[in-house]
Amino acid sequence: MIVHFLALANTIPDITDVPSIQDIGEGFRDISTFFSSFLLRMQAELLSGTIWLQLGGIVVALALGFIFTRILRAATGGFFADLAESFRGGKYEAVSATLVFPLIASTIIWLIISGFAGRGIPVDYMRIVGAALVATLIIRTFALTSRDPLWRWTIIVLTIIGALLVVVRLFTPLIEFIDSLVLPLGEDLSLLDIFKVLVIAVALVWGASFFSRLIETRLSKSERMTPSVRGLFGQLVRILMIGIAIFIALNMIGIDLTAFAVFTGALGVGIGFGLQSIFSNFVAGIIIILEKTLKVGDFVDLESGITGEVREINVRSTLITTNDNIDMLVPNSEFINKRVINWTLREAKRRMHVPVGVAYGTDKDLVKKAILEAADNVEFTLKGFKNRKPDVWLVGFGDSSLDFELIVWLTDEATKKPGKVHATYCWEIETALSKYGIAIPFPQRDLHLVSGSFGNEKEKGAPD
Repeated sequence: MIVHFLALANTIPDITDVPSIQDIGEGFRDISTFFSSFLLRMQAELLSGTIWLQLGGIVVALALGFIFTRILRAATGGFFADLAESFRGGKYEAVSATLVFPLIASTIIWLIISGFAGRGIPVDYMRIVGAALVATLIIRTFALTSRDPLWRWTIIVLTIIGALLVVVRLFTPLIEFIDSLVLPLGEDLSLLDIFKVLVIAVALVWGASFFSRLIETRLSKSERMTPSVRGLFGQLVRILMIGIAIFIALNMIGIDLTAFAVFTGALGVGIGFGLQSIFSNFVAGIIIILEKTLKVGDFVDLESGITGEVREINVRSTLITTNDNIDMLVPNSEFINKRVINWTLREAKRRMHVPVGVAYGTDKDLVKKAILEAADNVEFTLKGFKNRKPDVWLVGFGDSSLDFELIVWLTDEATKKPGKVHATYCWEIETALSKYGIAIPFPQRDLHLVSGSFGNEKEKGAPD
């Protein structure tokens, strides 16, 4: 779109002759003469009656732009709402008001310029407004989409320079001059060709990235797909669109794509060796999504010791947030090649064992009563299921205690809080045991000493 506007601006016939490369060279050698002639031409148009025609064209373009913007916003409000979410900040007004108006107004004013110039009417003042509208559209677009200040300011400076070149009619001669600079690289390759490659590739890749974000925004509202499938599908769409954009850019500038056959083979070798881990993580991510063994919101325990809730499943890694609110990126291959405990795969309700030791000689029934009373006071205890009631087992005879275990089923939300849940049960059990006067014994060891053994050893080992 931008290239189309600039090309249209510089293919419009003018009343005055467009300077050639030689004229530009002379103009740069005597810059004051060049701009003096430009200012004289602008002054002549200002004093002539054509200035009113240009002002009328400007007013009509701006008025129609305002009217069509209001109509378009009213008719496609849902689209612009999704479009706004794809931009940085997600503000509807920022997209609809700051981008749509300059887009429509600049299109209308350049159409009017084309009609006026075809009839021999001066259009220099309209060119200023048209170039300013296009520059505004470009600057606002990158200001909303780019997060890098250096990149934004680079685009702003280049856009302003380009708009000034269009206004003073130096854009086309400059392009011709750059096109005349040929690089000896086997075939005739000018600096303009290289610039076209960069501009087209960047524009297409940016456009593909933007529309892929728009598709992801639309997919995020779909209730038929799980969050994991939506995320993976959105990323695959982005990769596919960016790849297509790159090949389209190469094809548009006349590069034979068959020449990339050798490069493709080398890329395959690179994937087989250097990029093997990245490729394996990519495939593992697809397998995870298709098998549905892991989804966003699951609580997992990895063999590496990582425990937490799955937040995102990407094509290369999975984001897990621990209970300490620490975000950890885990390669997808770890979920395929190693043991993974998914506590919420089919059902979030889980059974927990809480060990308790009491002194020998304590009434077992009283111990059971106290522990069950403690379990009933904990909010995480599952209630209302006959076959999942809390129970107390005597599981062993320790060196200094009778070993009991509280067997209790937990609610869904308790599964994702293992540390807090265990601490809560221990707190309530100790409170209940103290209430009934049940002691928790300290570790005990009996030491038996044989009388006289140390003295005999000392006498045997004493020197003469």
